[in-house]
Amino acid sequence: MSTQNIHNAVIRICKRRRPTGGQHLDIGAGRGDLIRKLGGAIAVNSVACDLHIEQLNENAIPCTQVNLNHESLPYSNCLFDLVTCSEVIEHLENYRALLREAFRVSKNGLAVITTPNVLNVKSRVRYLCSGFANLFGPLPVRTDKFYSTGGHITPIPYFYLAHALLDAGFEKVELDIDKVQKTSLFWLISLFPLILVGWLCFKAFEQRKFKTITVENAPLVAAHFSWSLLVGRTVVVSAVKRSEAIEKSDIRVAQEMKGHPLMLPSSVPPLINLQK
Repeated sequence: MSTQNIHNAVIRICKRRRPTGGQHLDIGAGRGDLIRKLGGAIAVNSVACDLHIEQLNENAIPCTQVNLNHESLPYSNCLFDLVTCSEVIEHLENYRALLREAFRVSKNGLAVITTPNVLNVKSRVRYLCSGFANLFGPLPVRTDKFYSTGGHITPIPYFYLAHALLDAGFEKVELDIDKVQKTSLFWLISLFPLILVGWLCFKAFEQRKFKTITVENAPLVAAHFSWSLLVGRTVVVSAVKRSEAIEKSDIRVAQEMKGHPLMLPSSVPPLINLQK
């Protein structure tokens, strides 16, 4: 569930990275609270999609019903300047498919995604003791409650969210948080020597033995030992789609329609920014 702090963080990022606003899509909009608040901050023309559209209809917000676990976004390519998706992807079976869809419907603009931070120290301690990350727990079996509003089914560490955005085609990924979680701050102070030693050992093994840390993914890996991820309650991740990416996407779609897919070279890995 989105909170006031999460909404404020999303709006702050939109004002900084997309101050001109434009056509806006809110994926999984709930009651439309973020749309109303964002509309008071920048000039946006907002629409929404959600499984439960009756809440948005009551608030006169244009909305299309969609089951994000089984359907594509019901919009044409390169339509929106701004795409937001707040506290949704942890409810989905395949969040990477949704991020690819977000890329498809975006034009030269910004995407902002939020999800519970399963890497803060409170969550790491909880996982060590129980095997469940913070805000995730045992789920009911074979019942509709599996997909209820409180049904967090997919914990997503920052590395995999950023990786999925880059893999979808987005660039210039930035990390932010909604607020500092006091419990995580307490555990960080208490366990910092242990966390530091564990982190250094992890890096040494990954670099020397397994060789999984590369020039391209090193900034994403380093973020796991950052202030934001150690103490933040919710991660707020933003990325952009450039006009060059739109042209490549259009070419690919056109070639596939002709039955002759065009293989395009991968772009140079973008810079990853960590916002404190």
